[in-house]
Amino acid sequence: MSLSETVVIRSRRVVLPDGEGPADVLVRDGRIARIAAHGSLAADGAGPTDLGDTALLPGLVDTHVHVNEPGRTAWEGFATATRAAAAGGVTTIVDMPLNSVPPTTTLPGLEAKRKAAEGQTWVDLGFWGGAVPGNLADLEPLHRAGVFGFKSFLAPSGVDEFPHLEPTALEAALAEQAGLGALAVIHAEDPAVLAAAPRQPGVHYRDFLASRPAGAETAAVARLLAAARRTGARVHVLHVSSAAVLPLLRRARAEGVEVTAETCPHYLTLAAEQVPDGDTAFKCCPPIREEANREALWTALAAGEFAAVVSDHSPCTPDLKLLPAQGGSGDFAVAWGGIASLQLGLSAVWTEARRRGHTLADVAGWMSAGPARLVGLDGRKGAIAVGRDADLVAFDPDARFTVHPGELHHRNPVTPYAGRTLTGAVRTTWLRGRVVDVAGEPFGVRLVGPGAGPVRTG
Repeated sequence: MSLSETVVIRSRRVVLPDGEGPADVLVRDGRIARIAAHGSLAADGAGPTDLGDTALLPGLVDTHVHVNEPGRTAWEGFATATRAAAAGGVTTIVDMPLNSVPPTTTLPGLEAKRKAAEGQTWVDLGFWGGAVPGNLADLEPLHRAGVFGFKSFLAPSGVDEFPHLEPTALEAALAEQAGLGALAVIHAEDPAVLAAAPRQPGVHYRDFLASRPAGAETAAVARLLAAARRTGARVHVLHVSSAAVLPLLRRARAEGVEVTAETCPHYLTLAAEQVPDGDTAFKCCPPIREEANREALWTALAAGEFAAVVSDHSPCTPDLKLLPAQGGSGDFAVAWGGIASLQLGLSAVWTEARRRGHTLADVAGWMSAGPARLVGLDGRKGAIAVGRDADLVAFDPDARFTVHPGELHHRNPVTPYAGRTLTGAVRTTWLRGRVVDVAGEPFGVRLVGPGAGPVRTG
């Protein structure tokens, strides 16, 4: 699309910030230039793209993606992850700072990430930094270089190059980030509670679930909130799996603590009772919990208690999953923990949301507007609104399909959704007004966080 060319996309179901209805969306220069009555606008060249009753959604913003490149590109990479994102209606991702080698805990680590991503991103891309023991002096340079905030673990991360923060180091990191105005995003499980929990090797999911009790989340969140009160840091609790943390978050917000939280498609759509013995595709940390807990998460989501629903896409090579179908032991205690769902999150969430009476506007709020707001991209991404990037998704909300892992774009298409029938299919994805062709040339751009600028001196 040239700078002067205009494109009109028309639908009887355009999902706008104030609800869903018929409209024409005029795109010029990669941005939404006008929203007008259905059938009222003309386009250059071939005329408007008329979607009929296929819905038009804002492109999803996924702020929790483990791309793993460089260093563990066999697990996932920028090309495969961003193709999967585009195929699933995700037009912006923010890459997590660990599982790559080097991690994004220093400026050279960030530059290694950026170099690896050049020329192979089918969606727009930003980066988180990491706050780990010993890198306090690296946080300001990373912040000024454009990371969107800093991730930390309160328990071991699973990879040696990204150690967790003990209480004193956490306090120091939060104080530094408060001074920078940076967002701290936290994997909240308590190592002492995990160490005291029973650890039983084997194929039974109930044994793995017992080894990652809900109390590990509540203890860690309580510790995090206490540190946030003392430091004034803005904190975000990643991948909440246990509804037991929600009262803690409510009380902290009432006291003026700046705290938000997210949950993930797998916690909203799957349940412990459904996990077959040995099917380690379902393993993640914190774990998928029971049906009653899942329903409590839905209640909280409907009440606006979560800032975002994001994937926590964290794949690995199939051998690390120890899948019995591939000759593995199916041992939940040993298998790598992580859910691959970047391409499927929208359909998975919509399948459950519509069953509960939610609307496409609700889903767009949870998976597009909310994440964009969380990382300061809401002036550019997250809604079909004049002035925003024309990141758009044609989504058939009534289509049904069965998940076949071999049809996914993830590098290693191991997924707990295999064989499931989902409702809602992405038909076309536009990035800044251009149709994304996952078999064509990539044109994603690099995004920087709101703190980007010169490093302070003195």
